[in-house]
Amino acid sequence: MKTTLAELPGSRLRVQVEVPAAELDASVERKAHELARNLKLPGFRRGKVPPQLVVQRLGREAVLEQAVRDALPRWYAGAIESAGVVPVGDPDIDLGSLPPEGGSLEFSIEIGVLPQAQLGSYDDLEVPRREPIADDELVDAEVELVRDRLARLHTVARPAAQGDFVVLDYRGRLAGGQGSSRGRGKAIPGGEARDQLIELGAGNLLPGFEEGLLGAGAGEERTLEVTFPADYPNRQLAGHDAQFEATVKDVKEKQLPEVDEDFAQDAGFDSVAQLREDIRARLLAADEARVEAEFERAALDALAERAQLALTPELIKARAKEMWERMLRALERQGISPQAYAQVSGRNEQDALAELEPDAERALRREAVLTALVADEGIEVTDEDLLALVAPAAEREGVAPEQLLGELSSAGRSDELREQESARRALAQLAQRARPISVAQAHAREKLWTPERVAEPAGAAVPGRLWTPDDPAAGS
Repeated sequence: MKTTLAELPGSRLRVQVEVPAAELDASVERKAHELARNLKLPGFRRGKVPPQLVVQRLGREAVLEQAVRDALPRWYAGAIESAGVVPVGDPDIDLGSLPPEGGSLEFSIEIGVLPQAQLGSYDDLEVPRREPIADDELVDAEVELVRDRLARLHTVARPAAQGDFVVLDYRGRLAGGQGSSRGRGKAIPGGEARDQLIELGAGNLLPGFEEGLLGAGAGEERTLEVTFPADYPNRQLAGHDAQFEATVKDVKEKQLPEVDEDFAQDAGFDSVAQLREDIRARLLAADEARVEAEFERAALDALAERAQLALTPELIKARAKEMWERMLRALERQGISPQAYAQVSGRNEQDALAELEPDAERALRREAVLTALVADEGIEVTDEDLLALVAPAAEREGVAPEQLLGELSSAGRSDELREQESARRALAQLAQRARPISVAQAHAREKLWTPERVAEPAGAAVPGRLWTPDDPAAGS
């Protein structure tokens, strides 16, 4: 493809794209082969119709239109990659008219792009860094988790209470719901179980199910009235009322082990002290990794404050919308619809986008500064570097690193991996240059008032600032 770039106001770019006739004809032929699978013509078996007959039968313009629609995402990605820019927001694509046979296809793309950041000095950055924590309170909490993991269940001869476990058989049927009698009394698919162990109060089942078993004893039968939530993944059950006939077989109480030598040995240690020391070391290592990540982000934000970067409101809104749509896709993968999320959160799309704008601006600033930092430091990630990066994953999958990297390249993901590694190296180098200061020092400096940071009439009080002898706001 041939691409021509034109910068537009407001950090936007127009990419004029020309797809040569040979590439267009190849796309038409591929589409004709695909359409031939479902096309029946006298004298030909299904799927064996030659592409030229498919085009003749359906019409070149119809096949061309479908071929262009299928190939457009690939052409768009190729055009953006050749432009060497980071797109922000949805593109405006002007396809124009389809060309005659033997002609090339021309279309244009208008897209917001990440602006270039002009970096300030970063050899004298001072960045707050906290100390990693693994105090006794955190260790105690981990010990309790180990106790819970090693707990045992004992049958008790009393009614079930919150926190108990019950063993029961149950069978569920629909009870109509939503004002309709359709399906009333119908057995619920997968709504039957025997010898099911349920923890009361864990909230793992439908609202009302666990609560309906409180106070039940062994041998007791109960009818549990429940309603499937409106956002229940199975749409045939969502919002419907149901009844579960349950028979309690046993009531069991969780008994936690005492924190003694036997407990430590069950956990794989010689003593309680050894167990606690191992927990403390693991907590400390995990928090040290978090501290390092926090320090790197703080260094990046400190550099972003010094950088010159033109971010338009349109770009910020576009990135906020991208973030909102990614969140919705993640929720839908969990079976939560946008409508259900709006009901639970009490926010509509407009409110959510407005709330996301500060995060969107911060993300754009970080991304632009990192991109500039990679260029400024001359960071390059070679193919050998990529092979080393994918080697652990290749070993897990039982393939050669070269094969896995080839698959990533074919899927268009090797460049993304290269960019991620470049950004990681740039961020690590920035953090190495930054001088760490304590969090208390950072807070004290934030409270230090200077005329450049606060502009107000002479004599006005500035609450919370540090007084200095030459402070003009102190009066004479």
